[in-house]
Amino acid sequence: MSPQEHYLRKHLQPLILQKFAGQLAPEHLVFQQTRKDFKGDITLVLFGPAKRLLMNPVDFGEQIRTLLETLSFGDRPLVVASDIVQGFLNISLSADFWMQAHREGSKPRSNPSGKKVLVEFASPNTNKPLHLGHIRNILLGMAMSRLAEEAGDQVIRVQVINDRGIHICKSMLAWQKFGNGETPISSGLKGDHLVGKYYVRFDQEWRQQTDERLASGMEAKVAKEQAPILLEAQQMLRDWEAGKPEVRALWQTMNAWVYAGFDQTHQRLGSYFDRNYYESETYLLGREQVLSGLSRGVFERDPDGSVWADLTGEGLDRKVLLRSDGTSVYITQDIGTAIERQTAWGADEMTYVVGNEQDYHFKVLFLVLQRLGYDWASRCTHLSYGMVDLPTGRMKSREGTVVDADDLMDEMVAAARGRSGLSEKLQELSESDKTSLFHQVGMAALKYFILKVDPQKRMIFHPEESIDLQGHTGPFIQYAHARACAVLRKASTLGTHSEHDEQVPLPLMVEQAEIDLLRQLSLYGDSIESAYMHKNPALLCQFAFDLASLYNRFYHDCPILTPETPPDSRLFRLYLCQTVARVLKRSLYVIGIESPERM
Repeated sequence: MSPQEHYLRKHLQPLILQKFAGQLAPEHLVFQQTRKDFKGDITLVLFGPAKRLLMNPVDFGEQIRTLLETLSFGDRPLVVASDIVQGFLNISLSADFWMQAHREGSKPRSNPSGKKVLVEFASPNTNKPLHLGHIRNILLGMAMSRLAEEAGDQVIRVQVINDRGIHICKSMLAWQKFGNGETPISSGLKGDHLVGKYYVRFDQEWRQQTDERLASGMEAKVAKEQAPILLEAQQMLRDWEAGKPEVRALWQTMNAWVYAGFDQTHQRLGSYFDRNYYESETYLLGREQVLSGLSRGVFERDPDGSVWADLTGEGLDRKVLLRSDGTSVYITQDIGTAIERQTAWGADEMTYVVGNEQDYHFKVLFLVLQRLGYDWASRCTHLSYGMVDLPTGRMKSREGTVVDADDLMDEMVAAARGRSGLSEKLQELSESDKTSLFHQVGMAALKYFILKVDPQKRMIFHPEESIDLQGHTGPFIQYAHARACAVLRKASTLGTHSEHDEQVPLPLMVEQAEIDLLRQLSLYGDSIESAYMHKNPALLCQFAFDLASLYNRFYHDCPILTPETPPDSRLFRLYLCQTVARVLKRSLYVIGIESPERM
């Protein structure tokens, strides 16, 4: 609830209900944000109550305006203007109200909530480097983690690394056949890039062998399933599960290459984890849990020996939990991992950041955990997000058509460096400082481009648009922050300093641009709460963009350090610069973006 609605519900609503006692209830009074093309801070919808009272909406509105005149804030009137427009009462509140509202709303929560939240994200396979799809996942995971922390929660960041399975063996087998002993050092490639290269090579060889068999008249399904290289990969998987030493040794070596590559990418993205879990270590625990459930009659065994969960009573299907040969399926390790994590951390909530292709999977997982008797499963949630496509279609790792995370970051930083306008203003910076700044700006462009989109929406990644550093972008917000810092630096050189926020009074004359800033600043806490509750960091992105836009307007409309500026306005405007810089910096931090003080 916005601060203005909260205040009017507390002070105006009782007056209305008293005046129309027995005829109106709180739910009949609907407040909404005033439309941008009208003047006002909040709007009371008149149609509904007027209809219940058998009154004309305008007449009802006039009676409410009379009540508004009795409200004060401190020793001044609360309402500075009100207008009735076609059944809506638009209300403008005083600068005193907004000064107090922003002081309460623009500060981070100081008291911990006591709630412990576990967030799982990233969770890659060790057969390829991280790509654009992973970037969206990681940025959402980090943003949700920091939103939780800003709301006062204790956060545990984890990932499950999918380090076993046929896809891993495909890369291993291709390296054995075609690698000639190539290593990250000998090739000059990051380890994850090197392993991904052989995952693509496996698919190329598999396709060729399949096509050869199709040409000989073999049925398509048989040709694909009986290709020699696939049969070899399947045998390698069986050897891995049997613990064959040479297979396990190669697996450990190639996974180590990938982990080193992942670490470099995460460092550039600013992402990190409190604990890594590995599928190779958790799938056996899941298997034990499934067998325990089977013995208790929770699950059922089919004649072929496979174990199933019958979820038809909950509107889902039957789900296989163990194959007929007793081996695990994907959900088996998720069962084991969830139980192990809850035992270790005792989280009040667990959030899985995973693409919406796995919506059904998580419905099944949470139901199966509840069937096993774990009541905390009802507090598990799936942050489902839309996949990232290229303009030419869906990305496919095995075909090498993905947007590589490392290459994309390089491209964004290069785009920032190439901005002549940016470079000309930074002549006084050292080369190392410029390099750092270009990285900050390039990463802001990338991160904001991803996070400003509602997670629920499937998005198309346009490289050309992503490197546009103007408009509704992260660098635009960074620049507003840097501009505020520049004003404060200049004020310091002139011997003028902003006072502590509790000591700065409103000036005699307050401009609309100043009130607009106060109003927006008051929404910081609500934006954090809303973005966290709805699992949508885009809401905080929009808040930061709106604040940056309003600050730019204020900067142009309200002279700050000119001789003509009255002393009380100068101090107040410097205070606004200081507060905007602080709130923008905090907002950008939550979404994983750094805030340079010079641009």
